[in-house]
Amino acid sequence: MPKRKKTGLRRIRPLRVLLRFFLRLSLIVFALLFFWVLTYSAVNPPATYYILSEKRRLGDVDRLWVPIESVAPVMARSVVAAEDANFCNHWGFDINAIRAAIEEGGNRGASTLTQQVVKNVFLWHGRNWSRKALEALLTPMVEATWSKRRIVEVYLNIAEFDEGVFGIEAASRHYFSVSPERLTPVQAARLAAVLPSPKTRSASKPSAGLRRRAAMIMDGAATINADGRADCFQD
Repeated sequence: MPKRKKTGLRRIRPLRVLLRFFLRLSLIVFALLFFWVLTYSAVNPPATYYILSEKRRLGDVDRLWVPIESVAPVMARSVVAAEDANFCNHWGFDINAIRAAIEEGGNRGASTLTQQVVKNVFLWHGRNWSRKALEALLTPMVEATWSKRRIVEVYLNIAEFDEGVFGIEAASRHYFSVSPERLTPVQAARLAAVLPSPKTRSASKPSAGLRRRAAMIMDGAATINADGRADCFQD
């Protein structure tokens, strides 16, 4: 009987060793991801996977980082109004938007501005479960270590506004030949309206549909400014 017990213990040990290995590996990966996220709370991302892939495909891209202080405040409000009006009221996931998307059968987007930043800065485009799992892990990290203002700043600098045109500085000059701090409410709204489909929409030559969408964004930007939903990312 004692020999059988020892044999049983020997059989269990390899499994315990394996579990400990995976636990330690998971902790190391988590720590590295957290350090990466924390670093970008102060250091500007040099590029993203998508920007690099577009640069390889096109030969070059137009992009120049600009601090949010050098961007017209109405541009930040327009982006938030267009993409995530409740940005200041959630911690990375908009539960109400998720419920609405489920009720509508998945035809409505529910990604928050934070989730979009996570996807574009740290991950890759696609709908596979591994990316979604990493997005769910990284989004709370970003919300915990970045300010809301920082999230908007990074988003404005990595968003694609036309083929090969990334960030609000390049977009402002590309479409309107002005610096981002000189954008008008109409221009800001049209730039925000381009974001869901930058390769097929133009802010300088807007279709009737884009004009209508921009008008709605202008109203939304004014609304979140008036009711306090823009306070978390404004001075």
